[in-house]
Amino acid sequence: MLFTRKVLPVLCCLCLSGSVLASGVLDPNRPMVASADVIPVHEGPLGMVDVAPYGGVFPLTAIINKANHNIQDVKVTVLGKGEKGIPISYDVGPQAINTHDGIPVFGLYPDYVNKVKVDWTEEGKKQTYTWSIYAAPVSLPSTTGQTAVLPTVEPVKVDSSLKNRLYLFNHITGMPRAGHIMHVAGGAANWDYTGINWISDTNGDVRGYMNIDKFRNQDDITRFGSMMGFHQVNDGNLMFGQGQRYFKYDFLGRVISDKRLPKGFIDFSHAITETPKGTYLLRVAKENYPLNGKYTINTVRDHILEVDQNGDTVDYWDLPKILDPYRDDVILAMDQGAVCLSVDAEHSGQVMTKEQLAKQPFGDIAGSGPGRNWAHVNSVSYDPRDDSIIISSRHQSAIIKIGRDKKVKWILSDPSGWKGELAKKVLKPVDSNGKPLTCEAHHCDGGFDWTWTQHTGWLVPSKSTGGKTVVTAFDNGDARGMEQPAMPSMKYSRGVEYQIDEKNMTVSQMWEYGKERGFDWYSAITSVTEYRPETKTMFMYSATAGMSGTKPIVSVLDEVKDGTQDVMLELKVHSNRAGMLGYRALIIDPEQMFKK
Repeated sequence: MLFTRKVLPVLCCLCLSGSVLASGVLDPNRPMVASADVIPVHEGPLGMVDVAPYGGVFPLTAIINKANHNIQDVKVTVLGKGEKGIPISYDVGPQAINTHDGIPVFGLYPDYVNKVKVDWTEEGKKQTYTWSIYAAPVSLPSTTGQTAVLPTVEPVKVDSSLKNRLYLFNHITGMPRAGHIMHVAGGAANWDYTGINWISDTNGDVRGYMNIDKFRNQDDITRFGSMMGFHQVNDGNLMFGQGQRYFKYDFLGRVISDKRLPKGFIDFSHAITETPKGTYLLRVAKENYPLNGKYTINTVRDHILEVDQNGDTVDYWDLPKILDPYRDDVILAMDQGAVCLSVDAEHSGQVMTKEQLAKQPFGDIAGSGPGRNWAHVNSVSYDPRDDSIIISSRHQSAIIKIGRDKKVKWILSDPSGWKGELAKKVLKPVDSNGKPLTCEAHHCDGGFDWTWTQHTGWLVPSKSTGGKTVVTAFDNGDARGMEQPAMPSMKYSRGVEYQIDEKNMTVSQMWEYGKERGFDWYSAITSVTEYRPETKTMFMYSATAGMSGTKPIVSVLDEVKDGTQDVMLELKVHSNRAGMLGYRALIIDPEQMFKK
C-alpha cells in the first residue's frame, strides 16, 4: 500500500520541520517517507547549492549539486567584486565532479552575494548559467587588542602578469590556554600557537580561510600545536601539520588524510613535503631518546621522518647522530630576544655565554645537545637525482645535504666550529668563474655571504641540471658574521640563490635581494624564498618585518624578476594585533585544485 499525506493526515513534528517549512504546502501525491522530508530549494538548471560544505572547514566555498545531470567540460568563474574585482577561473575534471557530486566553487568573497558563472556541456550542448551565492562573514577566534578579524593586505605594486596570483598566508598568534599540556620529558609539545590561515588575491581581498576550530582542541594533546608547513602538492590538494598530527585536505574542506605521527615520533612543526615517490618528509622530534646512558629525553626539532600514504614509517634521519649537536658557535651569537616564534623584547640583542648555555634545561630552548633546540630544522626538500634530503638548520646557520645512507654530502655554512669529517663537507666559496674567494673572520670578498639563521633552504629542481645543484633560502640575518651588530638597525635579511658544484665541493652566490632595503625588510625569524618557474620570479615573504613585540608587524611579500632587482609585485600585510607573527606564505593555483 502506498502511504500519502491524504491517507496519513496526522502531521508529526518531522513533517512540520520538513515540507511545511520548506515549501509552505503539502503535496498530496508525493509519497511519504519515514524521515524528515525536506524539499530542497535551488536556483538554476542543476541542484541545490551547499555553501561551506564538509563542515565548513573552508567556509568561502560551495558545491553546486549536479542533481544526477551528466555534465562535462566544466569551467567555473567566480566573478570579481565590483569594477576592479579579480575573477577566479578554473576547469573542473570528471573525477572532481563525481567526488563532490557536483561542481566545486572556490574563492567566494565573504559577506557578499557572489556571482558564479559556470560553463558546461550536457548531452552534447554547451550551457552556461550564473548563480548568486552568498557567503557569510569571516569568523575566527579573537583576543585582547585585536582590531580586525584578519590582517589587512595592501597592494603596493602588481605587474599585470601576476595580477591573478592567489596567496595563502600562514600567520601564528597566541591564544589563552595555549600549550597548557606539557611533555614531562621535555620536547616542544607546549609550543602551541593558533594558526590564522587565509587566502588573498592581489587586490588584498579575502578569497578563502580555514576554520581553525575544526582542527584545535586544547584539552587533547593530539589536537593542538602550531599549524605549519603548508604546501599545495602534486594532486592540487593541501598538506600541512599541527603538533602530533599531519593532514591532507582538498580546498573545499574535505578531509583526505588526518593521521597521528607514527609511534616514537613527536612534535611536528615547520616542514612537510611530498616526494616524487608519493611519500612525505616531515620535520619531527624523537620521543624517549636515550642520552649518554643516563637520561631518556624528548628531542627538539632534530629528526626527519619519511612516511608513506598509509602513515607507515619508511625511514628517518637521526640528526643528533648525523651532525654535531654540540656545535654552539651560532647559538652563542644569536639574539635571544627572537628565537623562532618565541619573541622577548626585553632580551632583544642579548647573547648567551658558554656558562649560561651549559646550564640550560632540557626542553624547547636554544641550547646545545639532544633534548634542546640545537638544530631547529625549519625546512626539508628532496633531491630525486641521488635520493637525498636537503635541510635548513636555523641554529647551525647551515643548509645541509644528507644521503639515504645518512652520510653528509655537503654543508653550506660558515666553516667555524665544524670538526672532523663534517669539516671536510663544508663547501668552499668561489666566484661565477670558479675562482676561489678569500674568506676571513666569517666574511668573504666578492660579495659572497653565507646564510645566517635562515629559513627554507630549498632545492630548485628546474635549475639543478648538468651536475649543478641550485638552492634558494631566506637569509634572515641574525648573528650575521657570528655577532650582534652595534645597532639593531644595522641588520638586514636577504633572499639568496646559490649554485653548488657537488663534484668540486664549491658554492657560488648567483643572486640576492633585500640587503639594500635594510632594517625595514629585516625578519629576525620565519619567512620564505622560493623560485617560481612558471613566471620566472623569486617569491619572498619577509614575514616578521618590523617586529618589535609591542606593536603590530607589517609583513612584506615580493615577487622579483629572476636574476634581477626588478620588483614585479609587492604586498604589505598589516597585522591585526600585536603578538601575531607571519610565518610563511605560498602561492595557490586554483587550476590545480579540481583538475582530475
